[in-house]
Amino acid sequence: MLFHFLYPLSSDAFIFNVFKYITFRTFIAFILATAFSIILGKKFIKFMQKKQFGQFIRDDGPSSHLKKQGTPTMGGIFIIGSIILTMLITGNFNSYPILISLFVMLSYFFLGFRDDYLKVIYKNSKGVSAKGKLVWQILTAAVAGFLLIKLNVIDTTLRIPFLKEPLIDLGSFYILFIVLVIVGSSNAVNLTDGLDGLVSGPVITSSATLGILAYITGHYVIANYLYIPHIQGASELAVLAMATVGATVGFLWYNTYPAQIFMGDVGSLSLGGLLGTIAVVTKNEILFVVIGGVFVMEAISVILQVGSYKLRKKRIFKMAPIHHHFELKGWAEPKVIVRFWVISIILAILSLATLKLR
Repeated sequence: MLFHFLYPLSSDAFIFNVFKYITFRTFIAFILATAFSIILGKKFIKFMQKKQFGQFIRDDGPSSHLKKQGTPTMGGIFIIGSIILTMLITGNFNSYPILISLFVMLSYFFLGFRDDYLKVIYKNSKGVSAKGKLVWQILTAAVAGFLLIKLNVIDTTLRIPFLKEPLIDLGSFYILFIVLVIVGSSNAVNLTDGLDGLVSGPVITSSATLGILAYITGHYVIANYLYIPHIQGASELAVLAMATVGATVGFLWYNTYPAQIFMGDVGSLSLGGLLGTIAVVTKNEILFVVIGGVFVMEAISVILQVGSYKLRKKRIFKMAPIHHHFELKGWAEPKVIVRFWVISIILAILSLATLKLR
């Protein structure tokens, strides 16, 4: 909100005029969020160690993970905290896309916090029931979808990469589609959070890519040139996206192998929900399947594994999500992590390349 106090001062002091530029605030957001995350992370880890609030490791996972028992968790608290602090300085809260995206992020934050709190306090891996989580996620996404359409932020047409015009108008069913994207994204990111630093890489690449797409979508001239829909106020999401990149980079400082802290559901659910919301606002729901390809791969591996076992009583993978499969095949944990990061970078570049193929 500091933006709202500083920018009006531009009429008196020219230096404050820079705050009107989204590109300037985007870079500042990255720097501030990274700094906040590193500083808060150090303090948070010490606090969690002092309170002996550590991760409970499931006994049905890889045996090599049992040594991680007791590692501090709930690192998503300082990730989201860093994003909020940064947005209070650089964010334009006159933007509906910003407000609705933050609403989804914070709603999922409280859900994840409740889930992690139950796990840490009662030393079990159950937390909030699966049904309870899903209901919360669906209601939040449905409210967000309703507001986006009611406030005329977006229309109800479905956009497909490579096509200049929308494919179909889904009408009232578009809210159901929005729910599918946001809830699916939140849970897919949550499933990916299984190795030290694994989820951080794809979150960084996906956030950066969506930030670029958000800036382009909100820029009338560039959007028209590239034949993509112009969404009023969407450019402000570039600031939020880069704050997310910065906060996650700061978290990775402590989460890289061997991790000093884990993200927890408080981080993965909220970050996944945020990414899904930005994809919806920028009309990149379909392209997000490519941008977040690592998340999609992890989610599909679980679906296939469960489906195969129920139908055939046979497993496709040694263990799901798929990162555990590669672990059990003998890949060292750092190798799995870095290779998944490489895949995420490649997919991000391919996604941006589609902008000229319309």
